[in-house]
Amino acid sequence: MEISETNLSDSEIRSPIEIQLKNDVEEEIIVIDADDMIELIVKALSSKTRREILHHIQNEDNGMDVSNIANKLKMTEANISAQIKKLEEANLVDCNYCSGQHGVRKISKLKYNQILVKF
Repeated sequence: MEISETNLSDSEIRSPIEIQLKNDVEEEIIVIDADDMIELIVKALSSKTRREILHHIQNEDNGMDVSNIANKLKMTEANISAQIKKLEEANLVDCNYCSGQHGVRKISKLKYNQILVKF
């Protein structure tokens, strides 16, 4: 018998996938097994630009502001801000606002330092 999606039930199609987000500093582990949240995380990580942003933020203990990230990646602040919004929606970064020389600065910090995908 040939197996295809049309002759399998939903429980047979889905493999149990979970994502664990770990923060060693706060000794926190979040397990995500909801399909919609897994999709948000995977989509956020699918972009090279967003992965580069995470890499730069990872190397800064106090986080980085949009201007500094834009300068390092040689991109516009608007583009970086849009990319950070997607990382924030995926719950991968925390953003705070503080005053700067020319208005308000958006500071982004990694929320977790490890992402583990389990199949």
